[in-house]
Amino acid sequence: MCTNLRTDAFDAADYLTDDETIAAYLTAALEDPDPDAFLAAVKDIARARGMAQLARDTGLGRESLYKALSPGAKPRFETVVKVAHALGVRLEAKPLHPA
Repeated sequence: MCTNLRTDAFDAADYLTDDETIAAYLTAALEDPDPDAFLAAVKDIARARGMAQLARDTGLGRESLYKALSPGAKPRFETVVKVAHALGVRLEAKPLHPA
């Protein structure tokens, strides 16, 4: 048995390199009923893009942004919209049961 096997931890931020991937990742997170999944996805995307840059783009402090994206946080809708806009994505509603 090999005991020197080392694997690196998976980090989604390493794969969020283009707008289409980011949009698909965020869409999947929005489909999860757990609101923390959405916050975690946004935080991953923010780390991929740069948290300091996202803070500048949203006009929020870095600390406030980290707090708003932490598990269990309840960010204001205005904050979610600012973050989405700064990330270059649009949140949209679709019918659950298309006609």
